[in-house]
Amino acid sequence: MIFDKAAPPKGTIRDWLDARADSADVAIVFPETGEDLTWRALRDSARDMARGLVGLGIAPGESVAIVHPNGREGVLSLYAALYGGFRATMINLAAGPDAIAYALDHCGARYAFVHDSQIDAIQNVAPEGLRIIDTDALHDVDDIPEFGPDQHALLMYTSGTTGQPKGVVHSHASLLAGGWTTAIAHDLSPADRGFCVLPIYHINGLCVTMMGALVSGGSLAMTTRFSASKFWDQAAATQVTWFSVVPTIISHLLHSDTNPDADVRDRLRFGRSASSALAVETQSAFEQRFNVPIIETMGLTETAAQILSNPLPPGVRKIGSPGKGYGNEVCILTPDLTPAPANQEGEIAIRGPNVMVEYLHNPEATAKTFAGDWLRTGDLGHVDEDGYVFVTGRLKELIIKGGENIAPREIDEVLYSEPDIIEAAAFARPCQSYGETVEAAVSVRPGSQVSEAALIDLCQQRLGKFKSPDCIHFLDELPKGPSGKIQRLKLAALV
Repeated sequence: MIFDKAAPPKGTIRDWLDARADSADVAIVFPETGEDLTWRALRDSARDMARGLVGLGIAPGESVAIVHPNGREGVLSLYAALYGGFRATMINLAAGPDAIAYALDHCGARYAFVHDSQIDAIQNVAPEGLRIIDTDALHDVDDIPEFGPDQHALLMYTSGTTGQPKGVVHSHASLLAGGWTTAIAHDLSPADRGFCVLPIYHINGLCVTMMGALVSGGSLAMTTRFSASKFWDQAAATQVTWFSVVPTIISHLLHSDTNPDADVRDRLRFGRSASSALAVETQSAFEQRFNVPIIETMGLTETAAQILSNPLPPGVRKIGSPGKGYGNEVCILTPDLTPAPANQEGEIAIRGPNVMVEYLHNPEATAKTFAGDWLRTGDLGHVDEDGYVFVTGRLKELIIKGGENIAPREIDEVLYSEPDIIEAAAFARPCQSYGETVEAAVSVRPGSQVSEAALIDLCQQRLGKFKSPDCIHFLDELPKGPSGKIQRLKLAALV
């Protein structure tokens, strides 16, 4: 299979894995264990396991649950399900017992790949009849049924901050297209090695890094989890050329005592930030300290990750914008769901080959999230005259104080300008006088003497009193979802 920058990938993930297996090049290295997988070994193991799944009587397109952290076993389980034409159903290990029980029941999986560390937890919440797959006891069959690009490939549940999680379904075509949008935006090649520290049960880790490498023919280094103290040493040992992280990780690296050596800085082409808005001050401080360009991007589970990206240097990176569309189209919708003119604020919408098939068993939610063939993101923003998108907030997160809309991100940006702030998020609190009023939560570096009064004064100087928080809560850590995105809507109840 040839990586064509002008057109989305054709075929299935099985086709692409077979093509990569023509070489003995390394696909993934695991620095914590010293193991690696070549593309050929990865394909052979995935194929053998897929034959075993067919032998269990699992039908094409049927869900196979995968309950694994990052690691060799988790990668093989995922690719086995994809290679066999089954619907790989990624279970979020950080979701909590109720959400895990819901996902396992809702997806209808009869079988699950479960890591040894998760067996007890899964047995406590699994629906009756779910069987844990013993990979050593799988019996091969001769043939795996054929399937096409429209076959269901991935089922991944949203975080469900409001209501039950929704099951996002991707086909082989849309999943490959998600890897392709990353590859064309970042000019990935077989010479590149990405650093995967985000969980592969989240769309960023799975699609950006794993599918990006499959489509481009590059390779990955994968760790079980992010470690600020080990990050740069692991990057050096595995010779990575780029990494994909989230703003909270960038902030933690910025406030850590570790630094990359000269070889790492010379080898790294870029770091990539996604999943939530990156504060301007954090990005600028990171680049100044480490001399590694940060490419801000934006993606959704529903779009197989990336929808927007800034260009690589020397292209114009507009700080504060997640960039332009690569491989998909972007528009701004007015309240009546028609395209808005340039520079007018509205809801960001996307269409392209990377858009999901549906929400599983939820036709009403599926219909509601589409306006014609445009997928509604739920994010507010505008597009400038150069085609760069600027995100101003989320529809569900807007603070409406005295009838005036206040974007929480505007307050976040001011708080992040204080060097001691590691994490920050403004949120709404019900108020009899104004309907809602503004509060914020922050975490600060150890030993910081910054006070609530000083932070409120900073906000009032920059934003005026009306938009500024009435109080600021100091927490050891703000609540986050599996991707590292701060869960703003949980803060009011938490504090």
